[in-house]
Amino acid sequence: MRPAEPAAHWKALKEGDRVRVRLIPGYETGGLVDAITWDHTAVWVDLDAGLGRTLLHCSDGVEIVPQDA
Repeated sequence: MRPAEPAAHWKALKEGDRVRVRLIPGYETGGLVDAITWDHTAVWVDLDAGLGRTLLHCSDGVEIVPQDA
C-alpha cells in the first residue's frame, strides 16, 4: 500500500472556504469546508441545498475545487 496523498490544492483549503465538489461524473455541487484533518487527506464539506455534511477523503476519487468569489 502507498500512503494517500492529497492534491496540492487540497492542502490550501481552509475552514469556511467555498468549494465545488465533483463526486461523480455529471454530479457537482457547492459547499463550505467545515473541517480538515491535520494532513489534509480528509475534508468535511457542508453541502449546499440542504444535502448535509459529508466526509471526503483524497483516495475517494472526488474533486474539491476552490470556488471563485
